[in-house]
Amino acid sequence: MNAFNQVAQPACWPRGLRRAGITAMFVSTMLLPAWLQAQTSTVAQAPQSSGAPIQLRDAGAAPAAVPATEQVSAQAAGKSLAAQQTPNRLIPPRLGEFERYVQSLPEGRDVRRLGAELAENAEDGLLAGTIPSSPIVPPDYLVQPGDELVLTIWGSVDADLRLVVDRVGRVNIPRVGTVLVSGVRQSDLADVIGRRVAQVFRNYQLSVSLGQLRGMRVFVTGFVERPGSLSLSSLSTLAQALLRAGGPAASGSFRDVQLRRGRSVVAKFDLYDLLLKGDRSADVVLQPDDVIHVGPVGPLVAIMGSVNRPAILELKPGETVGDAMRMAAGLSAVAETSRLSIERLSDRAGNRVVLLDLPAGMSAPLANGDVLRAFSAVDVVQSVVPRNKRVRVEGEVMRPGEYVLPPDSSTSDAIAAAGGLTQSAFLYGTVFERVSVRQLQAVNYDRALRDFETELVRTPVATRAANREEADTAAASAEAGARLLEKLRAIRPTGRIVLQIPPEATTLPQLAVEDGDRMYIPPRPNTVGVFGSVFSAGSYLHSPGRTVGDFLRLAGGPTRHADHGSVFVVRANGTVRSSLVNTSWLNRGNQLETLPTEPGDTVFVPDELSRITWVQAAKDWTQILYQFGLGIAGIKSAFN
Repeated sequence: MNAFNQVAQPACWPRGLRRAGITAMFVSTMLLPAWLQAQTSTVAQAPQSSGAPIQLRDAGAAPAAVPATEQVSAQAAGKSLAAQQTPNRLIPPRLGEFERYVQSLPEGRDVRRLGAELAENAEDGLLAGTIPSSPIVPPDYLVQPGDELVLTIWGSVDADLRLVVDRVGRVNIPRVGTVLVSGVRQSDLADVIGRRVAQVFRNYQLSVSLGQLRGMRVFVTGFVERPGSLSLSSLSTLAQALLRAGGPAASGSFRDVQLRRGRSVVAKFDLYDLLLKGDRSADVVLQPDDVIHVGPVGPLVAIMGSVNRPAILELKPGETVGDAMRMAAGLSAVAETSRLSIERLSDRAGNRVVLLDLPAGMSAPLANGDVLRAFSAVDVVQSVVPRNKRVRVEGEVMRPGEYVLPPDSSTSDAIAAAGGLTQSAFLYGTVFERVSVRQLQAVNYDRALRDFETELVRTPVATRAANREEADTAAASAEAGARLLEKLRAIRPTGRIVLQIPPEATTLPQLAVEDGDRMYIPPRPNTVGVFGSVFSAGSYLHSPGRTVGDFLRLAGGPTRHADHGSVFVVRANGTVRSSLVNTSWLNRGNQLETLPTEPGDTVFVPDELSRITWVQAAKDWTQILYQFGLGIAGIKSAFN
């Protein structure tokens, strides 16, 4: 009978059990692990001599197994945990009724319960494989049954062993014997085992580390996302186990977490201490069969608006507005620090919203369902009267730059602050830009572009083409309109205010300045620009008495494709004179021929957009006369 049969068939077994054919099943499930442990710990017997080193040989097989009730390997624990959590991850955490109410408010769309992201991030890291399966073992870790030791000896003795602590807390080292290691700190393992090995061998060195740690089972109960049992590493803490279970549910408390060991409560954990202070003093290391119980959620309040961290907070008895403000990291940099509003759901039939004056209101108590709002000091439009003004003055002044002026300052005060005008200043051409005007112009300009875009879309739908030529013309017109709209969107208003002053003016109008105003006073020009559809566009020297027609003739006059009836002149002060103002159906052409020019004028001659050749005009008139003749012939035949 071989060694296996000797182990597999002890004499104490009933004879009928062997005959019934149950022997193989019983051996494979109960005694085979013990036989493998015995085989793994075999020692190669080398001949002993005074000069030859003794070789300890590890079989290299799997480490000795410990019954499933005492040890769960780290890999098995990880697989079991992933199997528990992967299907449930597809179901998003359910929001509480108060959280849904807060998110329905205008300012609370992204406001969530404080600590909700902590559980989600931990779960995402677990499923993505970013949580290490072999955590760093601290030096004060106490070795217990089920832990695996990795022992390496070299020198006069060579050995690489993986030893599992048995039920009584010992490990069996070949040729050395058993060593009691249960309750020994990880940092003291080398000394404890070294003293025992030194009784047998000399001239050696050794190192001891921990391999696979023992597994343990804990229970998570109460108001948690996924209550039940968890298989964890022996280094797991209360917070880690709670996050592995998905964290507190919508009805669970973040501030009332208890660790129960047997009949007693050994620790109470407040997750807010970890979230807000980084305090893990109450996050104790778990032991097998511990119970983590999450209590029901406490009173909830919401804080939103101009705070650094808008959130839904869980309160403990006696906590006030000041406590909630500290949990929200205080008011933001743009918040109004003098007041705060509180909306009480318990007072729906009364005033409901109460205004708190700060800092006296910090001691006000809070009730379940309260909503706190902090106001922004920059979102509201403030009066421009009582504030100092920042004004930029550039161009023909003695000291161009940016100046801070008193609240009641005017344009003349801004020029005086810049040192006054130079001799070449041309006040008629002053560019005066204002921030508030630019914002208003931008709103109106965007509205006009939307109307233009709507008209471009509506025109092809409302117009029916009689033939292919008209359809192609309509398509080309729509494409041209789309290109024009794209170019118009790239143009933004400047906020310029046109100053109604004569060309020979020496002072600006007494206009009150606003914060952000900009004044550019150009030098006196001596040219008139002629551009557009002319033969020689450019700038020409201005001389008194010359008209727009004179400068058009200096530029060679309008080209054949110019629109003579749409000529316009842009003055230096920003005003525009156009031929279309006084043009009628019987009086077509350039009505600005006799208009006297001024220094800095720009004359522009646009192209004619709808060009019709002589052949196209003749064709259109022929069709009209043909249709008219058919109508006369039909009427005549009807009378005959």
